[in-house]
Amino acid sequence: MSSLENMRSMLRGTLGRSLNALTPEDRLAAAWPVACGPAMAAHGEIVAFFEGTVTVQVSDPAWLSQMLSMRSILQNELARIAQVKVTAIHFELKKR
Repeated sequence: MSSLENMRSMLRGTLGRSLNALTPEDRLAAAWPVACGPAMAAHGEIVAFFEGTVTVQVSDPAWLSQMLSMRSILQNELARIAQVKVTAIHFELKKR
């Protein structure tokens, strides 16, 4: 594991512990940029969390395709970092 991967792993753990006082939706929103990286996070926003399903609004079709291809990775990372049970992620295009 590279030093950059070690640092990212450490930051994920630290963030997870610091989010405990927030609501599950706020914890997921705070975890989003860490789970997917800043470039992807700039094109998607967590807008809802209900019964284990996270809803993410996505800025455009190209980013929607990218996020859909990474759905399981993003779901696992969000759950792990935010320490919230995530059973699904629903992506939708943001209305203009």
